[in-house]
Amino acid sequence: MSSQDIPEENLPAEQDHAHGAVGVADEENPFSDPGLPPHEHRIQDIDERAARRSERMVALLFTVSMLATIGFIASYVAIPDDKSIFVFPIGHVSALNFALGLTLGVALFCIGAGAVHWARTLMSDVEVADERHPIQASPEVRAKVHEDFRQGAKESALGRRKLIRNTMFGALAMVPLSGVMLLRDLGPLPHSTLRHTLWAKGKRLVNMNTNQPLRPEDVAVGSLTFAKPDGLEETQEEFQTEIAKAALMIVRLQPGNIKDKRELDWSHEGIVAFSKICTHVGCPISLYEQQTHHVLCPCHQSTFDLSDGARVIFGPAGHALPQLRIGVDSEGYLQALGDFEEPVGPAFWERG
Repeated sequence: MSSQDIPEENLPAEQDHAHGAVGVADEENPFSDPGLPPHEHRIQDIDERAARRSERMVALLFTVSMLATIGFIASYVAIPDDKSIFVFPIGHVSALNFALGLTLGVALFCIGAGAVHWARTLMSDVEVADERHPIQASPEVRAKVHEDFRQGAKESALGRRKLIRNTMFGALAMVPLSGVMLLRDLGPLPHSTLRHTLWAKGKRLVNMNTNQPLRPEDVAVGSLTFAKPDGLEETQEEFQTEIAKAALMIVRLQPGNIKDKRELDWSHEGIVAFSKICTHVGCPISLYEQQTHHVLCPCHQSTFDLSDGARVIFGPAGHALPQLRIGVDSEGYLQALGDFEEPVGPAFWERG
């Protein structure tokens, strides 16, 4: 239905906004101003029943947003973090992540959709042309701004349409609860979990590439090998957490090239084992220079001397790489003789 189908006396009174006005060209302004097109009234402007339907639709969207926020909180509390589900066509995904993303997305979408529908169907859609003015506002401009604000508040019908107002306030008040629930993940404190790894006396060193235990003869002079503790498999749920602390790099040096006495004592036939985790921000170290025995962190170029206790010789890292004391077992395989004596990786606030 358009305004042409409604008797003139039933249409809302037009304000003086120069709709359809045409400016005439002159010497100062050689181009005529075509003006704004004639204003077309919406069905909601002329039919209160249509306006009520739009009001109920906006309220429904805000209500769905509230229900989705409640679903977000319920999912966070009730769904185990290790549960997975099959979602076509994505495949197997974490049930908790899927539920949190879906509910939070619906909550935010419905608030946005409700606001857009409210603005497009119930708020005033009269276009207003306003002349540019100096940046400094005059008292008259400030008075006009206040008047425009009051006029906008009146046209939004926020005070008159209480159903929209109350459901909107409810949706906006509940959405932040999603963020409050996420604060739960700030705890618990790490306590001693960052101080220990899976390395222990008797744990064999397993090659990360071949998944086979290492013998001394498998490590050539000048080579760089990466190892993990025996029994740690990629299919295990805690693999990423544990390998982030237990990742090891093994280098074989000539014993005469080892400058640090403790490093020599903790090695086996020139084979030294150091943490692969950079002590700056925890990046994995993988760049080895055979002639200088230096390893370089690719993230921020921290450089460590593996022939001198893996001390820092360049870059922002704050301390040397922790060394793992190694030996061989009765079958001739390389094994750990204990855990690292200090926490691996970067310093942390509870390290002491």
